[in-house]
Amino acid sequence: MCASATATALAGFREIDRVVAAFRDGRVLDLGKSLSESESGEPQTLMLLGSDARPLWSPNHEDKTRSDTVILLRLDPSRGTTTMLSLPRDLKVEVPGHGMRKLNAAYEEGGPRLALETVKQLTGVRINHVINVDFDGFQRAVNAIGCVYVDIDRRYFNDNSGFDDYATINVPAGYQRLCGKDSLDYVRYRHEDNDLVRAARQQGFLREVKQQVSVGELISDRQRLIEIFGRYTSSDIRSRAEVVRLVKLAVGAATRPVREVHFKGEIGSTFVTASSEEIRSLTREFLSGGAPPAPSGGPRRDHRERRSPSPGGGSRPVPLDDAAAEGRVQAETARNRGARIPIYYPQLRGPGSTFVDEPRVYGLEVRAERRFYPSYRMVLKDDEIGQYYGIQGTAWKEPPILSGPAEVRRRGDRRFEIYRDGERVRLVAWRTPEAVYWVSNTLLQTLSERQMLAIAESTRPL
Repeated sequence: MCASATATALAGFREIDRVVAAFRDGRVLDLGKSLSESESGEPQTLMLLGSDARPLWSPNHEDKTRSDTVILLRLDPSRGTTTMLSLPRDLKVEVPGHGMRKLNAAYEEGGPRLALETVKQLTGVRINHVINVDFDGFQRAVNAIGCVYVDIDRRYFNDNSGFDDYATINVPAGYQRLCGKDSLDYVRYRHEDNDLVRAARQQGFLREVKQQVSVGELISDRQRLIEIFGRYTSSDIRSRAEVVRLVKLAVGAATRPVREVHFKGEIGSTFVTASSEEIRSLTREFLSGGAPPAPSGGPRRDHRERRSPSPGGGSRPVPLDDAAAEGRVQAETARNRGARIPIYYPQLRGPGSTFVDEPRVYGLEVRAERRFYPSYRMVLKDDEIGQYYGIQGTAWKEPPILSGPAEVRRRGDRRFEIYRDGERVRLVAWRTPEAVYWVSNTLLQTLSERQMLAIAESTRPL
């Protein structure tokens, strides 16, 4: 027994030493005394940087590198949460020694070290580690974990036919498996939305990664992932003790949901701006595990519901528009295009929203089962920039996105599964003998819980 335990421990240390060696083989970040130390078992905050470094042979190569993505990730064992906060790359901040600039200019002027100092000065958050991943490393890591199933809110397309500076992309709407280049194009897209929407898209992608990739799968693919970390990342992590602390926190958070803190600010022509009080509020929400503080004077309510009338002093109607006629046309179009599952369509929709194009009818590839499941997606556009929601149906009965609902509610003879992100409702799903269906909220979750439930309840089969 003792010999077996000793052998197991030695094997474990060898694996940890391989991880440490991989970080050392990569670019070791010298961040001076800017990082905070933490004891074993205490919460840790990591700053994840996605840099837009491009190889010399790339047609878009530039000498200077910027931070395309800045995400704070907090692992808190006492709360049992993993919390994410994305900071917009165009956020107007004070960059030490350089004045008021966009956040991504900090990396351009002083690399990860100046980016770290800028974020600490902005938020006051104590940061324990910094990990910097370049574009190529991101793509390879996604492929190494077998790609990721993602709920794509609408079609993302740009072929640069107008000779603009945006990256090309062609990712259709609907729940699907994203790999390498498509996944990078998706999380980086900023052609027809803004930095706040883009940040929410990146957070949602990382949430799906965490939900779908188990600790066991990471271990089984460890050698390839270690090689990717060593070649395409840079970090301050360089000791066995640091790796052990992070591994313990990651394993403890493996079964816990990710909570996303959505940045709140004003979108200008050049900058994203946020007041000092807004930054403090976001920081408190981040440090508290994604639980937003209620504003003074009453409980937190959704802005759409707050605008709705309350006739006669009774219960307020849910602010929604009629969609029965247009929804039925969408369903008939899906049927005519060869949909092979019953088609549910909404009879209600968000106020001011409209259906976008025709529904997509497609086969959802499940590589592990070597088959394609009949599926369809209806897309609606909200009245706010970059905000799309929709109705998804698929014959794949157990997609990863529908694992672990937060709540189940019955309405008549129907059973609705509710999936939350903190206080907001992200999905409302229901099941039939033939397929599963869900209503997806917008990336910034602008539809309230009442609206999401009402839209789901209004759906009818063609």
